[in-house]
Amino acid sequence: MRVVAELPHPDCKITLFLMNQKYIIKLEKGSFEQSYKVSELDIAEGAEGVFKILDEVFISTAVERFNQMRQDFNAAYNRYEAP
Repeated sequence: MRVVAELPHPDCKITLFLMNQKYIIKLEKGSFEQSYKVSELDIAEGAEGVFKILDEVFISTAVERFNQMRQDFNAAYNRYEAP
């Protein structure tokens, strides 16, 4: 797997990888991550095409999902800690 690019964003770290003819889009925020895979053949414009997919609507939804992931994990952890 090789890193193709990193897309700077203030709300999360976005890294684009290429492996086995698939782009892997990895978003990270704190200890949580989301990844998405898309065939290299489905993106005619290469990495630039992937960046067009990662518009502000997508990123804001992903950030909301990170918040939900944190809430879900905290609730599960609190159940674990409770006697």
